[in-house]
Amino acid sequence: MESTVEQDRRWFITLAAVLLGFGVLMVHSASITSRPTNFEQIHLSRHLMFVTLGLAVAAIAAVTPARTLRALAPWLFVATLALLVIVLVPGIGTRVKGAQRWLRFGPISLQPSELAKLALPLLLGALLDRYRHYLRSWVFGPVLFCLPAALMVPLVLLEPDLGTTLFLCFSAAIMLWLSGWPLRNFLAGLAAAIPAVVYIVINKPYMLQRITGFVATWTDLNQAPYQIQQSLATLGAGGFWGVGLGKGWQKLSFLPEANTDFVFAVIGEELGMLGTLSVVALWAGLLHFGLRLLSPLERGSFERTVATTLLMQLVFQAALNIAVVTALVPPKGISHPLISCGGSNLVVSLISLGVIVSLSSAPRRPISEPIFAERRSLVINRRTINLPPAAPEPPAAPPVKPPRRRTPKAPKPAVVEEPTASWDGSPGPSVQSP
Repeated sequence: MESTVEQDRRWFITLAAVLLGFGVLMVHSASITSRPTNFEQIHLSRHLMFVTLGLAVAAIAAVTPARTLRALAPWLFVATLALLVIVLVPGIGTRVKGAQRWLRFGPISLQPSELAKLALPLLLGALLDRYRHYLRSWVFGPVLFCLPAALMVPLVLLEPDLGTTLFLCFSAAIMLWLSGWPLRNFLAGLAAAIPAVVYIVINKPYMLQRITGFVATWTDLNQAPYQIQQSLATLGAGGFWGVGLGKGWQKLSFLPEANTDFVFAVIGEELGMLGTLSVVALWAGLLHFGLRLLSPLERGSFERTVATTLLMQLVFQAALNIAVVTALVPPKGISHPLISCGGSNLVVSLISLGVIVSLSSAPRRPISEPIFAERRSLVINRRTINLPPAAPEPPAAPPVKPPRRRTPKAPKPAVVEEPTASWDGSPGPSVQSP
């Protein structure tokens, strides 16, 4: 099994490296403008700086034991929560295009909502691992396990950042589902979320415009949002083989956010459908080998729950970016992980990969041992109580051989003395005969 695990880990890291290297190439190509300047070099240099920073932190995370990550989870959550509060303070947070999401330190900017994608799964995984016996509780369970998301999601929504809010809710739901949260709690949460979403959409006119524009995309393309029109035109211009790497025209001031949110459209124009399908295949391979890498871990454990959530979060973000570019969902500014021009999202994505590699190195149970052998529970008065692990059965003693019975030897026959007669007829000396 160890050789198979190492092969899966090698494939997982290789596919992630291919996506990252392909992203460097496409960032340089998508940053080319209609006028030859140093603009594209600035974007490439900035991207490489974030790649270097992300790889350094990811390497540290990859060798950090799971128990250390579990211990650091509350501190990372509190620090992220503090940054989310600070970024909303007027005069401290930087507002760009109506959204106040960034903290700027000279030429470097930090987006705290991206750190939330890492802090929330780690803390929620630690809570689920420690307080698993409250998982099926009617009152204390929902309060305890929904509290981290309830503290973090409203702060992200105030920025506003609807995309990251969606990701945080998605991460929490995935973790609770993997841990065996009762279905009744999911239904109750969904019933409470639908009115909240309707209220937000009604009170945010730009969100309603995005939805109506998305509907118009499939009825009258001329009424669709400008970025969707240009995105579809960029994809269609590439055909199957593409116009050639670096030879695309739509990125020359026609396609907005060509090197970030709509870099997938640039791939479609320059490398054609073959290039876009190759990117989809790379992500599918990363998901496949990632799940295989994590499958031997114990179900419901901190390592498997957190690592699976981070992996699904990365793949879901890539899928959502592709869906936005191809007009399958309403338009939303969202980066393509590992491929879009670097920033906080790139660094957090690389750190997430490092955490997955670290958690996948946790001790695995033997193949012959059942998965739930160490986690037993007993339901008493509708409360789940964990029982200690079952003691292993002692090995069967070898059969005892009966002692060999020695047959007694037969006694020697008695010696009989026979008298002998002398020559004159008188009895002579006796002779012993055997």
